[in-house]
Amino acid sequence: MKEETVKLISAEGFEFVIDKKAAMVSHTIRNMLTSPGGFAETQLGEVTFPEISTPILEKICQYFYWSLQYASGKETEFHIEPEITLELMMAANYLHT
Repeated sequence: MKEETVKLISAEGFEFVIDKKAAMVSHTIRNMLTSPGGFAETQLGEVTFPEISTPILEKICQYFYWSLQYASGKETEFHIEPEITLELMMAANYLHT
């Protein structure tokens, strides 16, 4: 895997390879990937989330990219389906996004 990307793995084992810059939107992921020491996440550039389902992690990845665009001045709406709102909020709280 290229150094500029990271792999996020859902509870079901689905792998999302995204830009490291996008993943760094999350304070939790940033800490996992930049902590000193021999942590597997830092060495491998991948983080497993055993409590986050594939559809929620996919939406989170979409949010990371949206957040980068928003920060650069592109103001667009980020749509969240009502049926995933609670689970998404719990995951976002954990990820500090």
